[in-house]
Amino acid sequence: MARPVAGVLAKAAAVVLLLVLCMARRSSSVGINWGTQLSHPLPTSKAVRLLKDNGFDKVKLFDAEDGILGALKGSGIQVMVGIPNDMLADLAGSAKAAEQWVKANVSGHVNDGVDIRFVAVGNEPFLKTFNGTYLNTTLPAMQSVQAALAKAGLGGKVKVTVALNADVYQSSSGLPSDGDFRDDIRGLMLDIVRFLASSGAPFVANVYPFISLYLDPHFPLDYAFFQGSSTPVVDGGVMYENTFDANHDTLVAALRRNGFPDVPVVIGEVGWPTDGDEHANPEYAQRFNQGLMDHIASGKGTPLRPGIPVDAYLFSLVDEDQKSIQPGNFERHWGVFYYDGQPKYPLSLRGDGGAGTLVPAKGVE
Repeated sequence: MARPVAGVLAKAAAVVLLLVLCMARRSSSVGINWGTQLSHPLPTSKAVRLLKDNGFDKVKLFDAEDGILGALKGSGIQVMVGIPNDMLADLAGSAKAAEQWVKANVSGHVNDGVDIRFVAVGNEPFLKTFNGTYLNTTLPAMQSVQAALAKAGLGGKVKVTVALNADVYQSSSGLPSDGDFRDDIRGLMLDIVRFLASSGAPFVANVYPFISLYLDPHFPLDYAFFQGSSTPVVDGGVMYENTFDANHDTLVAALRRNGFPDVPVVIGEVGWPTDGDEHANPEYAQRFNQGLMDHIASGKGTPLRPGIPVDAYLFSLVDEDQKSIQPGNFERHWGVFYYDGQPKYPLSLRGDGGAGTLVPAKGVE
């Protein structure tokens, strides 16, 4: 009798393992940013079809545009809705303004079948170039919007966060394990992280290895990608062979250092431009983004969060020819697709090393 029982147990264990692997695979989903600062936008219905045809199951928006949200109705695509920085003061100072915003931009769409999961209150509001403009309004606006969501009965479904540039954390030694929040905003950042932890919302960080390469002529080129580096960073017993993992884990170390080891991390923007700089070209963009897709699909996580798949939104869906060209011309060339929905280069979201390819938009004149 022992043999059959052992066989049954072995089969059961195999089934459990398969289910776990499938769940891990599903958790390795890929999102994309859908910006609208362009002169020739794709029709919203065709853009949503493009997302679905290519397997993007999450989308991040920079504003709550009725046309886009309406097109996402019933799509099954999870949505992160953004609130522009110029609205933060009004939302911070008025509970009624927050309630009206939620009613107009979240409640109705959720009831219509739009799968809104997050509201990002502000976009990189603590950039030093803003000279502190949003330091006193970001967190109060987040609190106000969360209270409005709770009042609307959506507090358990829609989480409030803020999309932050990676410059809000740093490392004094350059090693990820020494990560901490920027000195001038450290107290505010801890208040925000405490707010996120209280509701289970993620810390959303925008990470751009390309910018590291762009700003530093001595930055090692291969360290910007995922295929190994001739100059890895050794941090104790950990070796970092790409700047993405090192940046991600600098944030994880900052969270740990300040008593928040379990706050989820979402990479709100990550990608590579195809024009506007000597390092901005389709070859490098394909190399970086395919490496990222392989990394996500592997489910291996990062050294400080092993086994936790990277959660990221590619930047971006299409080029935006009306964006500011600060800090460089490459700002208008981050799209994975051209204006007409044709892919710029082969890219497999499944993480098979590029064996697959993106599907073009259908019916675009």
